[in-house]
Amino acid sequence: MHDVPPVVPESRRPSVTEVGTAYDTEPDGGGRGQAVTGAGLLLHVSGADATLIQAGIRSALNASAQLPTLTIEIVVQGSVVLFLRARSDLENALTELAATPVRVLSCQNSMRSVGLDAADLLPSVSVVPAAVAHLTARQFEGWAYIRV
Repeated sequence: MHDVPPVVPESRRPSVTEVGTAYDTEPDGGGRGQAVTGAGLLLHVSGADATLIQAGIRSALNASAQLPTLTIEIVVQGSVVLFLRARSDLENALTELAATPVRVLSCQNSMRSVGLDAADLLPSVSVVPAAVAHLTARQFEGWAYIRV
């Protein structure tokens, strides 16, 4: 059974600056704009289909809108890394994503497998040596993990 946090009456809710954890910051209690501290969110995109990255981008933007202080990383692994290149079908979406706090990370091992160099990637995309190692390290740091 999961522990459910107690409901804090709005009149007794501390402000985000007082607590800095996941409390609703909207006066109407609408659940928008929650503040989160600590670790971040990992969105793991793996495979060969461009729709996976599109889903990862959508998920990242939705999470960022609801949890604006949350650090979010989209970790891309497998041949889908080919869509992180300049002049790919997803260049516009990835360029727009670069204006947000969401980071896109490409697996160097996957890049090597498909003959892709870091110089081929969009400037906003960073490279990690191994997606599996990065995902593991982040989870040990307390990050939430979602496979897209």
